[in-house]
Amino acid sequence: MPEPDMILLEAEESMKDRAKMLKKELSKVRTGRANPSMLEDVMVDYYGVDTPISQVGQITVPEATQLVVKPYDKSMVEKVEKAINKANLGINPNNEGELLRIILPAPTKERRQLLTKDVHRLGEECKIAIRNIRRDANADIKKLENNHDISEDASEGYQEDIQELTDKYTEYSDKLVQEKDQEITKF
Repeated sequence: MPEPDMILLEAEESMKDRAKMLKKELSKVRTGRANPSMLEDVMVDYYGVDTPISQVGQITVPEATQLVVKPYDKSMVEKVEKAINKANLGINPNNEGELLRIILPAPTKERRQLLTKDVHRLGEECKIAIRNIRRDANADIKKLENNHDISEDASEGYQEDIQELTDKYTEYSDKLVQEKDQEITKF
C-alpha cells in the first residue's frame, strides 16, 4: 500500500504534467501572431529519417505576423516546404531560395470566436483531468483510512492538501486560458 505522502506527491506530479500539457496545446493555437511553436510538430524527411523541423533549420520571427525558416542545409528548403504543407497547419510557406517565409493572415472575427471556444474547451478538459486526479488520490487516501493505516484526522488533512493542489492547478489552467483568450481577441 502506498504511503500517503507518495499519493500526494504523485497527485501533484500528475496535475503539474496535465497543466504543462495544456500550456503546450495552447501554444499551438494560432492567434495570428507568429510563434515558432506552431511548427513544433512538423517532421521533415531528413535523408530518410523524420526529424523535427527545429533540428533541420532555424525558425525566427522577424515580425509579429511572420515566421522565417532557414534550413541549415540549403538543399533541404523544398523538403521543409513540403513538410510544412503536409502538416496541414493552414499556412503557406513562400520559398525564397535559401529560406521559407510564412506570413500569417490576421484571423477573422468568426475565426477568433472559434479559437476562443477551442481554448476554453482545452482548459475545461484540463480541469476535468485535474479533478479526476483529485478523485483518485482521495480514493487512495480513503483506502488507507479504511485499512486503519492512517487516522481519520490524517485522512482529512491529506484530502485538504489534495484539494489545495486541485485549486492551485485549476486556477493555473484558468490563468493560461485567460491569457490565450486575451492574446486571440487582442490581435
